[in-house]
Amino acid sequence: MSLSVKMIGIGDDGRESLFPPYVEFIQNSDFLVGGERQLAFFPSYTGEKIVIKGSLKALFEQLRQLSGRVVLLASGDPFFYGIGSYALKQLDVAVEVYPNISSVQLAFARMGEAWQDAFFTSIHGRTIKGLAQRIDGREKIAILTDEVNSPNAIAKYLLEFGMMEYRVFVAEHLGGPQERTGWYSLDEMAEGLFGSLNIVILKKQHDGPNRQGLGIEDEEFAQRKPDKGLITKKEVRILSIANLKLQEDSVVWDIGTCTGSVAIECGRLARMGQIFAIEKNEADLENCKQNMMKFRVDLTAVHGKAPAGIEDFADPDAVFIGGSGGELRELLHVCCTRLRPNGRIVLNAVTIENLYDAKKAFEAEGFDVEITLVQISRSKPILTMTRFEGLNPVYIITAKRQVIEGKGEMADE
Repeated sequence: MSLSVKMIGIGDDGRESLFPPYVEFIQNSDFLVGGERQLAFFPSYTGEKIVIKGSLKALFEQLRQLSGRVVLLASGDPFFYGIGSYALKQLDVAVEVYPNISSVQLAFARMGEAWQDAFFTSIHGRTIKGLAQRIDGREKIAILTDEVNSPNAIAKYLLEFGMMEYRVFVAEHLGGPQERTGWYSLDEMAEGLFGSLNIVILKKQHDGPNRQGLGIEDEEFAQRKPDKGLITKKEVRILSIANLKLQEDSVVWDIGTCTGSVAIECGRLARMGQIFAIEKNEADLENCKQNMMKFRVDLTAVHGKAPAGIEDFADPDAVFIGGSGGELRELLHVCCTRLRPNGRIVLNAVTIENLYDAKKAFEAEGFDVEITLVQISRSKPILTMTRFEGLNPVYIITAKRQVIEGKGEMADE
């Protein structure tokens, strides 16, 4: 007998959530696959039960070896942050899918609100890292949770970033006998007790901090302030970030982040991506962390002198180098080696020696180099008149892999 698979969405009320034909599919199947809680809804099932736990890859390897009728139980809608897409990729047979009402759909019904205009994100089995920039400024947000990323943990996390403009609706055990829903402030949610199965919905009650576009004013950042301030100046920052060609989901490295100004602006543009920053000066790193909270960008900032310290960073789509600490050639080799296809590296240099070294190093790695000399002057009042004061000239060096002529592929050597 060949393998046939039906995937059926099931609610928290178990068998009661299923249409009669779906129950019949289950009763007539040879194998019933699901979580322990889902399988417990069918105590009299006569076929073989297979529990989903541990490696999904191993589970689907097992399923591919079966012959007969398989029913795979999934929570709610299998294609809404569920097992659906993964299952279809892993199985080489046609899969019939019968979705149920999703937990998010049911939560909005209990809340009495439309949900087509909401932003959806999941931290179920995922890290909460980066949630702040993903949701900042959005009017209505639905969050799928788990036992680690509980309503309490979410509330404490949002309080760290000062997101007091949101009130929260928590829907627990939807559709089941233990269903409970209610509204909370972040402070109330941080101290509350909640069931393990829940949906968290944030709704903005009033405006938060102004989410301005690219080009945050220099004085907005916490920073060390010698004569001219240790920060990548706004005008240079804008041009440098423009050359990185960021996408919404880009992975970005900021080497020598100092105040974090570039990393933070990148995080507000690549809000669905990941931002990694490294800084050798502890005092600057503390300023960077203050700025992260102020501007609601949950980047990974580490203390170290690159290239040491970046081993655990995800491979980047874009790299900004504001300071090299004297290890320029070794650093550029690491960045060029780990850069993803079509990625870009932007390096700011203020001396012709660093400009020369960077250009030669990039060319040795098989990268094309473009250089822009930026000379900026800002207006300053002088009595009743206006004068201009020049900033330090900066070389913006942009590097990308050479294209092999006629092949449209990136050169690796």
